[in-house]
Amino acid sequence: MDAGRHYLKKQNVSEGVSEEELIRIAVKSMGLDELYPFNPKEKIIEYRIADENKAKLVKMNLRQFCNETLSDSPAPGGGSVAALVGALGVSLGGMVANLSAAKQGWDARIPEFSAIATKAQGIKDQLLYLVDEDTAAFNKVMDAFRLPKDTDLEKAARSAAIQSANEYAAQVPFSVMQKAFEAYALIKQMAENGNPASITDAGVGALCIHTCIQGAALNVRINLGGLKNEDLKAELGKKVAMLINDSAMTLSEIMAVVESKMG
Repeated sequence: MDAGRHYLKKQNVSEGVSEEELIRIAVKSMGLDELYPFNPKEKIIEYRIADENKAKLVKMNLRQFCNETLSDSPAPGGGSVAALVGALGVSLGGMVANLSAAKQGWDARIPEFSAIATKAQGIKDQLLYLVDEDTAAFNKVMDAFRLPKDTDLEKAARSAAIQSANEYAAQVPFSVMQKAFEAYALIKQMAENGNPASITDAGVGALCIHTCIQGAALNVRINLGGLKNEDLKAELGKKVAMLINDSAMTLSEIMAVVESKMG
């Protein structure tokens, strides 16, 4: 990936591309596929040792994901969908940055836009990870409820497992909220200073981020309802309310910029 960024920089273009594209550029630039095809899944050790089952949802195509969501399975549900919407929102912000870097006459600003697009890629990847993690957290809750409860010892162990699983199931969507909120800064930068031809993309990106935060908040709140730790419930509840409020204000600021530039 570092090699891919190196060659993009030499070409004086934005380095804010996907991991897959960075690897493709590195392979081509270093001639790793001149003698025979270079398959990253086989040749890169991190890919070889990765647990394929952990990335089930994000490896689906759009139709498969929608079909799985629409099925009678309870997961993926609103939490995973909220994280995906956030990933789409920040991707739009990164797209505006890359389009700005490629705009004729803006060569001197390529490093600026490249840094923004690279940051967008990082946030996108973390939100995509949380798409699967939210479903995994839900499954942990279900597994805890399925534990035996025939004896007092089993009942105590089951109760503790349910509390732990519910706490994690609340923490994951809260992480989605926090990570998505980080995207606002770069989307606002792009709305204010990016390619004006892409102003609506910045606006849609901001709307997606707000939807993501609101949706994730619902999942935090529903899982907090099953917790006995009142201090944690109060703390997370307060943080959720603050993030929703801050998100609404930030969205309003960005949309005002979008509207003004649309005339």
